[in-house]
Amino acid sequence: MAPRRTHTVVIARDGTDAGAPARRQAVRAAHMARVAPMAAEGTLALGGAILDAPDGTMIGSAVVIARDTDAGARAWLAEDPYTTGGVWQETTLYGTRFAPLPWRPLPGAPG
Repeated sequence: MAPRRTHTVVIARDGTDAGAPARRQAVRAAHMARVAPMAAEGTLALGGAILDAPDGTMIGSAVVIARDTDAGARAWLAEDPYTTGGVWQETTLYGTRFAPLPWRPLPGAPG
């Protein structure tokens, strides 16, 4: 296992007001265009929507990014269309220390 923090887990919750779903939809294409190359290069290790249990509505996001400090993670988040578009209203960061899986290297981890 790496001796220090390697990634940050982000839990980002959408607003709960009536306009929240429309804000998400309005910037979704821009968000996906931003994260697709980051996933390919390994900066974004994984990400996906948090779904509301009763009906599957998107109510937030869970993301793992290759940022070893809260400051680095917040800088990454600040540029995302879900942040600039007012979708994510509350974010919680968790520093992590991920190890590569035995059958392949961990995305975004240094060699």
